[in-house]
Amino acid sequence: MRILLACAFLALITSGSELCAQGGQWSELYEPQVYRGLPVRVMKPLEFDSSKSYPVILSLHGAGGKGNDNNKQLKDWNKQLAEESIRGKFPCYVVAPQAPGLWDADQLKAIQSLIAELPAVDENRIYVLGHSMGGHGTYIYIQLEPNYFAAAAPSAGSGLKRTEDFIDPAKIKDIPIWAFHGDKDGVCPYEKQRAVFEALIKMAGNMKLTTWEGDNHGVSGKMISGAENGKTEVSSDICDLESDFLTWLFKQRRATQKR
Repeated sequence: MRILLACAFLALITSGSELCAQGGQWSELYEPQVYRGLPVRVMKPLEFDSSKSYPVILSLHGAGGKGNDNNKQLKDWNKQLAEESIRGKFPCYVVAPQAPGLWDADQLKAIQSLIAELPAVDENRIYVLGHSMGGHGTYIYIQLEPNYFAAAAPSAGSGLKRTEDFIDPAKIKDIPIWAFHGDKDGVCPYEKQRAVFEALIKMAGNMKLTTWEGDNHGVSGKMISGAENGKTEVSSDICDLESDFLTWLFKQRRATQKR
C-alpha cells in the first residue's frame, strides 16, 4: 500500500512539474489579447510606474509554439523572465506574440503598433530574442527594421539544413547581437551560424557568439541562465564584453535616436 501511495505521489509531482513547464501560475503574468488578428501575451513591468520608461523584450517562439491558442508561445525563457527576482532587477515589458507559421513582415508591423500603444515605453531599448524558428525570426526582423531594435539575441536561428541563406551580415553588422547555438545541433546546423559570425569578424561587426559545446538543438533555456559549457567569442573590439546576458541586453540602446 505504501509503495502504491508513493507511486501516486510521484505521479502527482511529475504531473505538476509538467504543468509548470507548460505555464502554470507564472503564465498568468502574461496577459492575453488579440491585436489586429495576432494572438499575443504581454507581461507588464513589476511595480509599474507611469512616470518611468521601460524597455521591451519581443519574444519570438519556435515551431512548437505555432498556432492560435495564445498559450503555446510561452517558452522556458518566458518562465525565466517571469521570475520575481529577474522582474525586480530588470523591469520591462515582455511581448510574446503567436504566429501560425514563419515570422513575417505583416506580423512585425502589428507588433510595432502594439508596442507603440503600450504606456511608458523606452523606444530606444526595444529588444528581440527567440529560439529556432524564433531565432530565425529574430534575424528576419533585424534585417527588416535594422533601426528599430536596440539589440537582438537569436538562439539556433540560422536556419534548417534545407534553408537557403537568408542573413545578410552587412545589414546587421552595427546591431548589438548575442547569438547562441549548440555545436552539435542536428536541426539548425551550427555551421550556418558560424559562417555569419565569421563574416561579421571580417566586417568588424557587433556580434557575440556563445557556442554550447556538445549540445544539440534544445538549448533555449540557457540564454538567460548561462551554462558552464558555453564558449563566447566576439567579432570585434566594439562588442560589449559583459558576461551576464540580461545585464548585457539592458545596457544596449538604439544608436539612432529618431525613427
